[in-house]
Amino acid sequence: MNYSLILLDADDTLFDYDRAERFALETALTHFGHTGKFDEVLATYRHINGRLWKDLENGTITKNELRTERFSRLFAAHDLNYDVHGFSERYLGLLAQGSFLITGAEELCARLSVNHTLVVVTNGIRDVQLPRIQGSPLHPYIQDIVVSEEVGVNKPDPRIFEHALRKAGHDDKKSVLMVGDSLTSDIRGGNNFGIDTCWFNPGNVINTGDIVPTHQIGALSELVELA
Repeated sequence: MNYSLILLDADDTLFDYDRAERFALETALTHFGHTGKFDEVLATYRHINGRLWKDLENGTITKNELRTERFSRLFAAHDLNYDVHGFSERYLGLLAQGSFLITGAEELCARLSVNHTLVVVTNGIRDVQLPRIQGSPLHPYIQDIVVSEEVGVNKPDPRIFEHALRKAGHDDKKSVLMVGDSLTSDIRGGNNFGIDTCWFNPGNVINTGDIVPTHQIGALSELVELA
């Protein structure tokens, strides 16, 4: 293919979000004096957080509400009596330090950046995403970072992709590829905007829905041949 602009999702595409999340939550709980079983709390948190991020995609909750609502629900579920706002700030600060990469991410960005413009497009929280990306080995290869908070809309809203192309000074949709792990935000959003999409699916999950990517890969190294 003849893509010249590659839009890349951040979490679970370039960055190992599960690892960063575990690190941040466990460290924050320890700071607040938690001594109970961590894995049970983590499982509950991931369930709550996953549902709230879907609500964010659907526009039924704001990012500011999400920051604390997930911990309000978590603490209620496990009978924890911690300051929600203080805990959220501590957690986000720790999450911003979690620049753990998906296998092959650095090699991929290094190779693609030679002949392609790379832009990260993320729904993540700005105060978390910018330090994580800027403090990672990927930073020299990324031309720009588009964070939904700064645009005012989240993936899959086509306007975030329009904003990304405008910032990159790029107006040829046929030469743009959106790469991400989420069918509902990355792939649906790219499809709605009218650009080619690539679903990063390392778990070989069967796609039973109506969101159809242009390409599908199981390892980041496969993207080099597509691009």
